[in-house]
Amino acid sequence: ERGRGFSPRCRSLHLNEDNGRFALLALLIVLYLLCGAAVFSAIERPSELRAHGRWNGTLLNFSETFNISLRDLNSFLREYEAAIAAGIRADALRPRWDFTGAFYFVGTVVSTIGFGMTTPVTVSGKVFLIFYGLLGCAATILFFNLFLERIITLLAVVMKAVRERRIRNSGLLPPGIRHDFSAYSLPGWKPSVYHVMLILGLSAITISCCASAMYSPVEGWAYLDSLYFCFVTFSTIGFGDFVSSQSAVYEYQSLYRVANFLFMLMGVCCIYSLFNVISIVIKQVLNWMLEKMSCLFCQRCNKASALLGRRNAIRPGSKGRHGRFGPPPDSDGPCDSDNEGRRLSGEMISMKDLAASNKVSLAIMQKQLSESANGYPRTVCGSSRQNGFSGGVGALGIMNNRLAETSNSR
Repeated sequence: ERGRGFSPRCRSLHLNEDNGRFALLALLIVLYLLCGAAVFSAIERPSELRAHGRWNGTLLNFSETFNISLRDLNSFLREYEAAIAAGIRADALRPRWDFTGAFYFVGTVVSTIGFGMTTPVTVSGKVFLIFYGLLGCAATILFFNLFLERIITLLAVVMKAVRERRIRNSGLLPPGIRHDFSAYSLPGWKPSVYHVMLILGLSAITISCCASAMYSPVEGWAYLDSLYFCFVTFSTIGFGDFVSSQSAVYEYQSLYRVANFLFMLMGVCCIYSLFNVISIVIKQVLNWMLEKMSCLFCQRCNKASALLGRRNAIRPGSKGRHGRFGPPPDSDGPCDSDNEGRRLSGEMISMKDLAASNKVSLAIMQKQLSESANGYPRTVCGSSRQNGFSGGVGALGIMNNRLAETSNSR
């Protein structure tokens, strides 16, 4: 954070950038959840109340018509709810625990979709699911990350080739490079995260529209419901209110189930990649907000330092209230003016201050030697830290330095 204009007094109050980004994101997510809860409550609550009223009226009419008490009727409905949990429906459905049904179930487990239509009811099945899901979900996340790495690389190669062709055909290159453009080849060029996000978004929309065109006639759903099912499934939310391939018999059943599997696989991979690219944009917004907040804080700090400097003017032979040593001489921050003024005024330095300065210099030297010995000198990560995208784990680590917005050169 040197070069940003923070004095030791400012830096002590300045929140660490990564922790600040995390805290700001947590706050924004809480606000996002509150807004979402308010919107969904306003939209869905009236429908829920109407459904409760209709259901209570239906129960009362059924009880009076067939002379059944409400207690006995509710007991029967609880038994039916238990039958639904076991996979029994009024309509004819496919077996849940034959090999194809079990394969569909484990696919929803390892992909973290979890529709909830099929769940284990035995103790051994629940225990096995815990260990099976632990390994399967980890392996699937690794698969999604590797897919993300390859799709980003593929898009970068294709977009770079298109850009090179466009530059070659523009006629704006010098004659020497125009005849041997392959030697030039746009060194250091990387695709923009916005272009990658646009391509992945269009791909996700195309896959969803094609899958909905298949689900709508085969499952008997409305096209909008099919689109809703595609998003809920591809994003691995998996509510379970719509579940594909559950009827006992379909026309062209084998072909439909293969197409259903392929659409889910492509859709989940595409939406996962899109979500991670969107997270880069969100991180850019957080960096911009932190930068604005840091500038505002630094301006207030500078005003306070200027006011304090006027109140405590340095006179030959006098001592200031605050410490004599600020940042090193190469620091060009605006909060260094007080310390520089004291040096230029000819004020003598005490032995205590000299010893403290030597301790700071020794600590900095030891840190640099330690970083060099461990193979990660500070100079390597410094440029990427400026953009707020250094390091990272998982998908963020994969996209680090692969896009223009996460490049070290920015």
